[in-house]
Amino acid sequence: MVKENFRKLCGTQVDQSVSVELELTDKPNGPNSSDAKYISWLEEHPSALTSFNSMMTTMQGKQIVVFLDYDGTLSPIVSDPDRAFMSDPMRSAVREVAKHFPTAIISGRSRDKVYGFVKLDEVYYAGSHGMDIMGPPLHVIKKSYDHSKYQTNTLDEKGNEFTIFQPAKEYLPSIKKMLKELKNRTCDVPGALVEDNRFCISVHYRHVLDEDYGMLEEIIKDVVLEYHPCFHLTRGKKVLEIRPSIEWNKGDALLYLLDTLGFSDSNNVLPFYLGDDKTDEDAFKVLGSRGQGYPIIVSTTPRDTAASHSLRDPSDVMSFLLRLARWAEGLP
Repeated sequence: MVKENFRKLCGTQVDQSVSVELELTDKPNGPNSSDAKYISWLEEHPSALTSFNSMMTTMQGKQIVVFLDYDGTLSPIVSDPDRAFMSDPMRSAVREVAKHFPTAIISGRSRDKVYGFVKLDEVYYAGSHGMDIMGPPLHVIKKSYDHSKYQTNTLDEKGNEFTIFQPAKEYLPSIKKMLKELKNRTCDVPGALVEDNRFCISVHYRHVLDEDYGMLEEIIKDVVLEYHPCFHLTRGKKVLEIRPSIEWNKGDALLYLLDTLGFSDSNNVLPFYLGDDKTDEDAFKVLGSRGQGYPIIVSTTPRDTAASHSLRDPSDVMSFLLRLARWAEGLP
């Protein structure tokens, strides 16, 4: 749900020194965990594949809704973010699931980039960590979203009706200025890659040398400070991201999509959310607070998470999606 002060420009309180969410494993050459530790972690976050039958006993006529992250979930993490291609078998698995259940992809990438990778019209897309949503056609909505300013009903090239929701539209001019400045100031840092994700900016440092990382981080912090408190800095896997300081994240996007699908405050829905990154924790927490559905983390290493179950990698994700589709068809 959009909070009361959500629409106040720059209204979110951000620490004056620039808010940065730190995570040890995001640092260059971060620590690795042993297999024994992972096995112990699995006791609290069991595999969604081995737990599939017990998970589905909670169905009891409920409507399943599937939410998916992209990078690291539907595609492997790759050194070049422009080459994070989805395999044809994975695309087929997502298509099969979408035949039976409402399915949405919620990514930090721009919505257009995610659609370019996935290339499926059967699913809904939420880009920029949920700040750019292409959802079901909106006629009546129960919650207090600002229709007139941030929601638009439109048609795609095939004549299908859908709704675009962009709660950070007024930030676009500043984002464009920052994007240009960051590209100019990071061009002397070997390996740094600035990615335009429309409503947020991602600076990838996977190929940046350890000795250059501190300089890159200081450049990004300096740029964010110029626009403080309207923007803040967060971290993902080998990426620093600049986002508008609004109370909106992947968890809010999940709630918005459930609402537009007609499942707001409903006990007749069973949401699944599969994701691998820290940004997906917001969606995991939403499902936990609702007390329904299954937040599933995709990870080969143990970590603190609000997820209830786990899968190791995208190949596990594909197996899980195929099994879900077969279950819908009444197949073993």
